[in-house]
Amino acid sequence: MRKKPRECYIIDGYNVINSWPELVRLNSDLAEARDRLIHMLVEYGAYEKYDMIVVFDALFTDDEENTELINPNFTVVYTGRGETADSYIERLAYDYVRQGSEVHVVTSDGAEQSMILGAGAYRHPSKEFYTIIKRAKKELRKGYLDKVKLPVSRNEIASNLDEGTLAKLDALRKMK
Repeated sequence: MRKKPRECYIIDGYNVINSWPELVRLNSDLAEARDRLIHMLVEYGAYEKYDMIVVFDALFTDDEENTELINPNFTVVYTGRGETADSYIERLAYDYVRQGSEVHVVTSDGAEQSMILGAGAYRHPSKEFYTIIKRAKKELRKGYLDKVKLPVSRNEIASNLDEGTLAKLDALRKMK
């Protein structure tokens, strides 16, 4: 039986940065905004068990396309000279859908959303996805951090040993 591929999220990086409140504030430091976005998405992708691809424009640079594999399920792509994030995302979404993956594209770009829907992928406006991320983070905190309980009593080895063994260990401890 063939295993169903993981759901894939393709995120228009700068579109998201320009619409999420905590990232908009970092517009003067784009590198920090990218790092924060990547951190938030790595956490979300791991929690939900999604493959995540974040695409950033490098349209007006002379750089070649650059891909960074953050972990086996998270990739960051910087498009090459002359290619927009939109065109890269559309092509990637189309390819993944044809391979049988369930693809979700995060962008608020209306034209790109139309192309994505035509390719058979799902679309999520950036601000709607922000709400989804925040809800998942809240669930993560509640599920893992709220239930931490400290032990009521100490768990010592001595409580699990018989008297003879305790006496021998005590004698060894007192030897010089």
